[in-house]
Amino acid sequence: MNSIADTELILSNKNKIYHLNLSKEEIADTIILVGDPQRVELVSNKFDKVIHRIQHREFITHTGLINKKEISVISTGIGPDNIDIVINELDALFNINFKTRIKNQKSKSLNIIRIGTCGSLQKNIKVDSLIASSYALGLDNLAHFYSNKNVLNNDISKAFLQHIKWPNKLSKPYVVEASQSLLNLFGDINQGITATAPGFYGPQGRELRISPSIELLEEKMQNFKYKNLKIKNFEMETSALYYLGKTLGHNTLTICAVIGNRLSKSYSKNYYITVNKMIDIVLKKISLLT
Repeated sequence: MNSIADTELILSNKNKIYHLNLSKEEIADTIILVGDPQRVELVSNKFDKVIHRIQHREFITHTGLINKKEISVISTGIGPDNIDIVINELDALFNINFKTRIKNQKSKSLNIIRIGTCGSLQKNIKVDSLIASSYALGLDNLAHFYSNKNVLNNDISKAFLQHIKWPNKLSKPYVVEASQSLLNLFGDINQGITATAPGFYGPQGRELRISPSIELLEEKMQNFKYKNLKIKNFEMETSALYYLGKTLGHNTLTICAVIGNRLSKSYSKNYYITVNKMIDIVLKKISLLT
């Protein structure tokens, strides 16, 4: 088995993965991802004990204990490109021998839960509620740069393409399912399809000084339905998380706090309260994971 070249697996201090600046000893196998670096401390303040605090660029990691269970929280920054870095490097920490630069014969599966904020795409989903992403609809193109297509749900993506009349000049959206084992933990939370955009403005149908190429995108998404599934919300990371997670054999799930309703144009008066509530719910549930 060939070793992985220095230019492919970039390490610092021989035993730390480059961007995250982490060694295997500093990371738990149950991991919470947050976009905002300041949100890391909101989570770790609820730990019984913080063991490691590491920072490199926008990637901040705190690892600690809750009820004797080790949990890590990492800030990813915004967008699917940052998720590409974080998930590949987390996987490398557990599944590649950094001394030999050879993949481990037996792979380790991680539990990775992203908590973030989103905009609702259904009028009946109020601000300050929570959504669990049962599927991710990727409007980004990250999955197209990898060879594995077995994890994609082509039936949903085909129905979406036909409904939206997706422009041929744009990369085709892809759909990936959440990990059922994690989704089952949050059966009491509203569930549905989450649309992941590669940007905040035009890719989500917003218009400031430049018109988006797809007119009335929010309304078209609101009206899409596949069997009993509807598109519930818009955000910027979940499709990359689900695609890479499923391809690499990890359990992944996104839980989002709704801070704005794109159809009713309503916005949360104090979404920090909702985010704090979401953190409490997620920590309580995942602290029970074995």
